[in-house]
Amino acid sequence: MQDFQYQNGQLFCEGVALSDIAQQVGTPFFAYSHRALTRQIRAYKEAFSEVPHLIAFAVKANANIAVLKLFGNESGGADIVSGGELYRALAAGIDPQKLVFAGVGKTKEEMTAALQAGILMFNIESSQELIALDEAAKTLGVQAPVALRVNPNVNPETHPYISTGLKKSKFGIDIEKAVSEYQLAARLSHIEVVGIHSHIGSQLTQVKPFVDALQLISDMIDRLRAQNLDIRHWDIGGGLGITYDSENPPLPKEMADAILPLLKKSGCNIILEPGRSLAGNAGVLVTRVIYTKEGEAKSFVVVDAGMNDLIRPSLYQAYHAIRPIVEHSRPEKVVDVVGPICESGDFLAQERALPEMKSGELLAVMSAGAYAFTMSSNYNARPRPAEILVHDTSFDIIRARETMDDLLRGERIPEILNTPGH
Repeated sequence: MQDFQYQNGQLFCEGVALSDIAQQVGTPFFAYSHRALTRQIRAYKEAFSEVPHLIAFAVKANANIAVLKLFGNESGGADIVSGGELYRALAAGIDPQKLVFAGVGKTKEEMTAALQAGILMFNIESSQELIALDEAAKTLGVQAPVALRVNPNVNPETHPYISTGLKKSKFGIDIEKAVSEYQLAARLSHIEVVGIHSHIGSQLTQVKPFVDALQLISDMIDRLRAQNLDIRHWDIGGGLGITYDSENPPLPKEMADAILPLLKKSGCNIILEPGRSLAGNAGVLVTRVIYTKEGEAKSFVVVDAGMNDLIRPSLYQAYHAIRPIVEHSRPEKVVDVVGPICESGDFLAQERALPEMKSGELLAVMSAGAYAFTMSSNYNARPRPAEILVHDTSFDIIRARETMDDLLRGERIPEILNTPGH
């Protein structure tokens, strides 16, 4: 995380001290580096410059419209999985012809909105979904551009919860059934087959599973074209990992070097769906120590951010490095860093050696630019944090901290409950 470095004993994001942001906006908050986000998408663009391509950022990783706008300014598009993400991408000014709609549970209402917007294509995951899309397109009198998500049954060797390309996965169509599903698509009057899609999982730290999967899809493209199906877009998915702890994932160029021969041979427009690898190490969660506590078996650092703000440690037992905002030479102590949520699973780190912390001091939870705010909630009636975008020596609040009034938005007490006895 080269854009988060200590300067004179203070942790900075680019040219701004995180403690200065905390003083102005309070805690907790997410801070994202404009420089890191820009550098990452440019690394992908350069790596795949030898083939026509689209970098469609996975909105589920970080859905803030300022982040989406930044990628849009770099000629990027968006991989969306809901009507809400469609709405966000359009609000950020993303060209509809750079939007790809994935996900196993698209409703007809979502399909209709995407058809009306004129998106590039739908990634279809079942025959029932295909038929529903045909009906939605028929109602509008348009053709729906589709790719089928083909499940290559390749083990990505990642966490089971973020592995998506195996036979037991809810995602995609088994590769053995793909040809018959494409034949169904070709028979439907308001479906236009334009591509093929696969995605084997997230936080991939090796190239080989990716290459193995794409070789199978390359062979499938040849079979489909032999049946006069016009496969012109190849969505190769995303999933490239980042360094949270000691991982050493490949860089975009290393991945590109391994798969470019296959991609060139296809003659397709290549679509990539990076999410974590674009945004993960471009952000941190800054939190303040409320108390320290000595238990019988453990020592705790209690902070003002919890599992409702960053659920990955509780959900996946995921590792996030934690750094003091101000460096000091106090002795280290093994602690659990926990939040204020009334759940035993509310922790940001367990059995972690940190310099002895004191009430009021700040910590940065690293690698929090992806799957962090987007997975946050209002559990325990806690307003969600602010989001900040740092650009060189200045910063902007790109999402205001939620207020208590925000917690009640949309709720009402029916009149009958204001009547005595009810």
